[in-house]
Amino acid sequence: MPPKYYIGCSGWHYDHWRGLYYPEGLSRSKWLQFYAQQFNTVELNNSFYRLPTEKAFVTWHESSPHNFAFAVKVSRFITHMKRLKKVESAMGGFLSRARLLQHKLGPLLYQLPPNMKRNDELLQNFLSLLPPEQQHVFEFRHQSWIDDAVFNILRQYNCGLCIFDMPGFTCPLVATTDFAYIRFHGSANLYVSCYSDEELSQWAGKTAHLGKNLKAIYIYFNNDAQAFAIKNAVTLTNHLCGGKDGFSANRRTGNDSNDVSSIC
Repeated sequence: MPPKYYIGCSGWHYDHWRGLYYPEGLSRSKWLQFYAQQFNTVELNNSFYRLPTEKAFVTWHESSPHNFAFAVKVSRFITHMKRLKKVESAMGGFLSRARLLQHKLGPLLYQLPPNMKRNDELLQNFLSLLPPEQQHVFEFRHQSWIDDAVFNILRQYNCGLCIFDMPGFTCPLVATTDFAYIRFHGSANLYVSCYSDEELSQWAGKTAHLGKNLKAIYIYFNNDAQAFAIKNAVTLTNHLCGGKDGFSANRRTGNDSNDVSSIC
């Protein structure tokens, strides 16, 4: 059986998507519902900068379809300020909010700072704190972490490796648990470049091969400039699932503003 694909964008609440993706007259409070008609997942990245309120999490849960999945980026207070040390209380508070998404809570993403070098003992101590009932995935931004020994530590604790693509730094396609997690930050220019159809076709082939023995693959586009993320997520979805898994990348809402075919 092929894996379940969750493909979407890193965030949906971008003012510069109005007119490019969201209809001009559509209220911001309706943007998630509009987005969720086309995609089955989103990566919450505002939680990295500031912990959303309980009401926000409840609203997101109630405003999305039953089979929708939210990946949640863990607070930079934990990853960048505390740098994974003495974070028991902070993790408890963060998890209590994230769990308000109930069954729609997907992986928790821990993005480590680019100046944070490999420390196996620190990683193991932190992983031992994490509740095993949640999915956890780590995005290492310093090259020293990209090593088989680190991947084996993740496997030991059943945690995922975040595969990512960005200018000058592409993580190997390795799965360390029963799901994979991929982030696209832009191949030519960070956050502001659009992937070509040829590039995405190649990524689709590699992703399908990676997923042969996996249950799920979560994929997010973080190149939000000019709504490139929307276009690229649609294209990759068509390559990988072509409308399977209960949703279609070609699903239309009846509004011409949702036609993303000419963004790139």
